[in-house]
Amino acid sequence: MPPARPDVSIVTSGHDVADARLHREVAALRRAGLDVEVLGLGAVADGPPGSTTRTWPRVRGLARARLALTLPWRACGKVLLALDPDTAVTTLLRRGPRGSGRRCAVVADVHEDYELVLRDRAWAAGPRALGGRLWARLGSAAARRADLLVVADHHLMSGVAGRLVLRNVPDLTMLPAPGEREPRPRAVYVGDLRASRGLFAMLDAVAAAPDWSLDLVGPVAVADEEAFAARLASPELRGRVRMHGRRPPEEAWRLARGAWVGLLLLDDTPAFREAMPSKLYEYLACGLAVVTTDLPRPAALVRESGAGVVVRDAAHAATVLTGWSEDTDDLVARRDAARAAAADLTAGQDELDTFAAEVARLAARVRG
Repeated sequence: MPPARPDVSIVTSGHDVADARLHREVAALRRAGLDVEVLGLGAVADGPPGSTTRTWPRVRGLARARLALTLPWRACGKVLLALDPDTAVTTLLRRGPRGSGRRCAVVADVHEDYELVLRDRAWAAGPRALGGRLWARLGSAAARRADLLVVADHHLMSGVAGRLVLRNVPDLTMLPAPGEREPRPRAVYVGDLRASRGLFAMLDAVAAAPDWSLDLVGPVAVADEEAFAARLASPELRGRVRMHGRRPPEEAWRLARGAWVGLLLLDDTPAFREAMPSKLYEYLACGLAVVTTDLPRPAALVRESGAGVVVRDAAHAATVLTGWSEDTDDLVARRDAARAAAADLTAGQDELDTFAAEVARLAARVRG
């Protein structure tokens, strides 16, 4: 007999298989009894537990377009779930017109505003910017035509009827329970690392708060690698900043155990202004006090919960960190508030279960 056809194939030409949202989705699909394969980038060992994972090297430009074009035809699932604008387009081509024999169904997962994100990319200038905007618009158009549109926040593609909101609220089973802090002050950041996401602001803050160390977990943007390496080697930071690279979610968040603070020093860019970074929820769930820049939604949550401090810039962040290392009473209160705020995160589990049920419904409609 031929091998059983997977229920779901997740295809991505831009995301590493260690991506936290991908892991949460696969865990939800597996709980619903679905067989899942993942086709993406990175190391097979970093793929979601319980899935069959195949990987390719990270490529850019035309090579990424070729990868996006071929991945859907390598996938075997009854449902193809696309994580990028380019794979949203190519999975739709793989499906064909609705009613054409139902070779597969397509789910488009839109977790950011593609066009706004381009403004935060150094490469997106001149002809490349035009190409990027074209792909972003094609990706959005394809997402509207998918059998199921999933979005990561309420403001994304709000004009599309029937979309399913699956926020980046953490799967608490992938995070360490809140615990005691270590004797020495330590901050942590988990996520992509680039200037606009606060990479150099975090280094400046820790450099000016000499009692503190910092753990960074995630990939560094190519455009920032040289400057980042130079900063790590500087006398004021040498030995105080530990770089861990990309890690699967459970491994990444183990580094939050014992930390005092989670840092969220994002720039005020068009893409970030309306967004709620998933790591804020994760910091709260880990019981960490939060230092965030004054972006509307993160700042509102931190102020309302009392779980941290909203800062103007790196210098202000350094002042807050220094104050907490000298007098921990306020820090303890902020960490207690973080634990209390995390109690509201259980609604995210319901969204994951609804997502998995909708995908299972699509898989049942496709012939084996």
